[in-house]
Amino acid sequence: MSGDTDLIKLYSGRILELAADIPHHTRLDAPGATVKKRSPLCGSTVTVDLTLEDGQVSAYGQDVKACALGQAAASVVGASILGTTPEQITRARDELRTMLKEDGPTPSAPFDGLEVLRPAVAFKNRHASILLTLEAASEAVAQLAETQSA
Repeated sequence: MSGDTDLIKLYSGRILELAADIPHHTRLDAPGATVKKRSPLCGSTVTVDLTLEDGQVSAYGQDVKACALGQAAASVVGASILGTTPEQITRARDELRTMLKEDGPTPSAPFDGLEVLRPAVAFKNRHASILLTLEAASEAVAQLAETQSA
């Protein structure tokens, strides 16, 4: 029975608040890059549009079809991503993965709000959905870096 109790605790009020209020939930009309990611385990999907200007994210949009945990992660990322560099996004993705899979430290600012998802460490089947938004954003900035250096 404690497994059910732990799962109920996982979906805390703060996670549900974040899931209900996702910033930048509209796709961009003319993004610099678009990446769609899907978790095969749960079927969650996230599509990220972004544009870089002077080495920072200047525009961001996302379409999130995920569980509350994936939505909460998208909410934190959406609230934090404008003005960040590709390096910060990639570092946040790696730090979030380490937090979830190895109970590592919280991702660094400005993505430190992802700390709210720490209770999901024990639920490996939820990790992929939580990681989707940062994985898509990391891939999008990598695509832009390639096209801008070519």
